[in-house]
Amino acid sequence: MANRAFTLVNGDRHDSANGHWHGGVEQAVTHAIHSGYGIGQRVRIGHVYGEVIAYNIGNFGSFNGALYPLVIETEFGPVKCGLDELARA
Repeated sequence: MANRAFTLVNGDRHDSANGHWHGGVEQAVTHAIHSGYGIGQRVRIGHVYGEVIAYNIGNFGSFNGALYPLVIETEFGPVKCGLDELARA
């Protein structure tokens, strides 16, 4: 597998809650891994082929990791996907 550059984006969300948010993202990412969608797995989104390149661990926003736990590299660029949108290639 080829090496890829990794960029960490600071969302800069200020939140007064100091506790750990269990559930959601952790469960979705764990389920994706246990379902066979590991890093490097070739997948298909409709007719577009891609490869799992990361796990979406974002807790907030429209495309959070609880709903879209996988980041897929496609010919159109990276996309966040849910398991219901994918098939193994």
